[in-house]
Amino acid sequence: MPTEWTQADQLDAAAEAAPSKPSFAFFRGRIVPYADARVGLLTHALNYGTAVFGGLRGYWNQDEQELFVFRPLDHFRRFRDSAGLLRMDLRVSEGELWDGLRSLLRKEEARADRYVRALAFYGDETIGVRLHDLHPEVALVSFPFGRYVENDESAHVCVSSWRRPADNVVPARGKIAGAYVNSALAKSDAQLAGFDEALVLNESGHVSEGSAENVFIVRGGIAATPPASEDILEGITRRTVLQLLRDDLGLEVAERAIDRTELYLAEEVFLTGTGAQVTAVTRVDHRPVGPGVMGPVTRRLREVFFDVVRGRVPRYRHWCAPVWGDGAKP
Repeated sequence: MPTEWTQADQLDAAAEAAPSKPSFAFFRGRIVPYADARVGLLTHALNYGTAVFGGLRGYWNQDEQELFVFRPLDHFRRFRDSAGLLRMDLRVSEGELWDGLRSLLRKEEARADRYVRALAFYGDETIGVRLHDLHPEVALVSFPFGRYVENDESAHVCVSSWRRPADNVVPARGKIAGAYVNSALAKSDAQLAGFDEALVLNESGHVSEGSAENVFIVRGGIAATPPASEDILEGITRRTVLQLLRDDLGLEVAERAIDRTELYLAEEVFLTGTGAQVTAVTRVDHRPVGPGVMGPVTRRLREVFFDVVRGRVPRYRHWCAPVWGDGAKP
């Protein structure tokens, strides 16, 4: 029987509020002290946003004394796909990236929940906007991390005035660093106005994403989420939740366009992502979602999700790659 996610499964409040800097980094093919992983001011990615990134989480299972990284090969596959959108040939496989990450986490003596940032960037120190005749570099770092949305059991969100760029403007399927300026604009405006998070519409006026999350609603007993054609990131957590909703919660799930006013009429709204995990939304634009508290679908989904990612559910155990155990290959 899945158990409710408890505060005991998270880091302490200080770690959640201010993640510490890593001690080491996987940089240019080897593990180095974090302070030695440096780039110059003229680095192409720093000047032009020509970088891609990925986020992964490691979850500590206290009973097994094991750190499980959730779906690392899926994350690294998307990471490589994102790099391909910027014409990057990383010349490193998903398996090799996992090997590097596992070595890094062991070097960090990681025995608590961790966040992992994978970064591929054009490291040439040169001036000129382009994607050709440049040389990509790859880096991995990891550090303790708790909640991404602090109020993740009752988030208040707004619909941002900023629109999500169309796929023909900046490819939405890739986690392209420069594109996240759009997310930063939406997120800061929302938080400075007193909200926890922003939801962003696309140029067609349909719900696209949060600033860094996929969006789900429950209406009429059916869960719905925008399809990939609505300029969304094809999230790994989104894919996970689609399966859990169908197979474990027994809900019908529709991937379809969602209008703004459906957010106001929905019985439940929640956000998903590596950072956000499963975040309950209870108010949108000062309007309560349903009764204004976390709904039963979201609550049950969170219970199942946090058991799955900690390796407690045998049928999904293959998604959880152990860092310290011998069976380290996902």
